[in-house]
Amino acid sequence: MVWGICVFAQTALQAQEDSLKASRYLMRATLYGVGYSNVYDTYLSPQEYKGMDFRVTRETMRMTTLFDGNVSAQNFFQANLSYTHNRADNNNTFAGLVNWNYGLHYQFRITENFKLLAGGLADFNGGFVYNLRNTNNPASAKAYINLDASGMAIWHVKVKNVPLTLRYQLNVPVAGVLFSPNYGQSYYEIFTLGNSDGIVRFTSLHNQPSFRQMLSVDFPVGSSKVRMSYVCDIQQSDVNEIQTHIYSHVFMVGFVKDLYRIKNKKGAPLPPSVRAY
Repeated sequence: MVWGICVFAQTALQAQEDSLKASRYLMRATLYGVGYSNVYDTYLSPQEYKGMDFRVTRETMRMTTLFDGNVSAQNFFQANLSYTHNRADNNNTFAGLVNWNYGLHYQFRITENFKLLAGGLADFNGGFVYNLRNTNNPASAKAYINLDASGMAIWHVKVKNVPLTLRYQLNVPVAGVLFSPNYGQSYYEIFTLGNSDGIVRFTSLHNQPSFRQMLSVDFPVGSSKVRMSYVCDIQQSDVNEIQTHIYSHVFMVGFVKDLYRIKNKKGAPLPPSVRAY
């Protein structure tokens, strides 16, 4: 009986230790890309503007100790800048957006090499659209926060003995708040005269039917790991009689690194043998 209790205690401690160790492994990826952008904002113009999108993303993922170590944390940052022109090619716009997501996913391990993830994200966005020919209202500000439903599929496979990691992710905002002027209202009225009624609106699928999806493949190149990715970013809204959308299709490439975090809450110096500076 005592032997059984000792074995059980040792097994529990070993599982806890493995979970703690697993939470220190970190995947970090930095990607750069270029693609297509379609910008539409009736606050500035009734026309669509189409052109190039330039984007950079930085992502980290790690396991946590939540729910017996079955929950992963994702930290995802991206920034993009687009330069577009109208159909007549007599006007142009610049558009930029910064997006930061932080979320948790529960991992369902279907097989040793395939798993499904489901969870939620906090989704923060800020940016602008600038019309080069407008004089009265040349720019439109973008600011919105969402709570997203998120799902992911990750598959580890070998093709001709080359290990590949395939991933598909979909994020859909289900509730949030969005800043928007009323139709025809200038930013001078809002910020100088104080006419700010109705400029912050609740959003959901009925007035902000948007999504972000990503398909990626990781593969080794020498001693490095490379990621190639396709990002489909569909952002649209219909608020305060203003319709907007920014559709982006971007192909990206970059590097993936696997890191191991060292906890050092007391700030003690590292041993000279492992110190880089």
